[in-house]
Amino acid sequence: MIVDTLTSAIKVMWPMLVIFLVVMIAIRLTYIRINHEKFIFYKEFLNLIFIVYVLLLFQLLTSTEMNTNGGLNIVPFTEMFRYEIGSKLFIFNVIGNIVIFIPFGYFVSSYVKANKVSHILFISAITSLTVELVQLQIGRSFDIDDILLNVTGSIFGFLLFIGLSAIKKHLPRFFQSDIFYNLLCVVLSFLALFYFMKALELRWF
Repeated sequence: MIVDTLTSAIKVMWPMLVIFLVVMIAIRLTYIRINHEKFIFYKEFLNLIFIVYVLLLFQLLTSTEMNTNGGLNIVPFTEMFRYEIGSKLFIFNVIGNIVIFIPFGYFVSSYVKANKVSHILFISAITSLTVELVQLQIGRSFDIDDILLNVTGSIFGFLLFIGLSAIKKHLPRFFQSDIFYNLLCVVLSFLALFYFMKALELRWF
């Protein structure tokens, strides 16, 4: 269900995504050339992935209503325990709200070099609160449970960042090099392109 929702968001936003990415890549490459900066593919790739993620997150959170009751809920745990554990609604509304913010926690933690959970806790809480306030103004619901679940997902993302950073320090030198991460991101870029074309039902030729 979560994958289907993501695919639907891509189908809606693909024209904007393509134009935006082409413009951003052109601007970034020109900036690197003019300022004589070193081009590191995997870092540029991850920056673009984060931009795409934020745009898709915006689409998901403003076009998909995760709280079927609507209105205003400021009592914690009221909505998340309304669904039967393991049901489709539970997976979509509870697990989904956690999962979609895991990348947010990871990318933001990586960007700010977070080493304390309080760092990501503040940023994710402000972000999720803003989303809920905006949703309330566009005819959707404000749900304190969504904020709690989003923050939980961000914390998981932070822990993923800390864990991968710790593992990286103990890997052989090659697996810590830019070459390795560049190759890895080349593979990921082809997989992302394949998924994108499949989601849009496009053909290579």
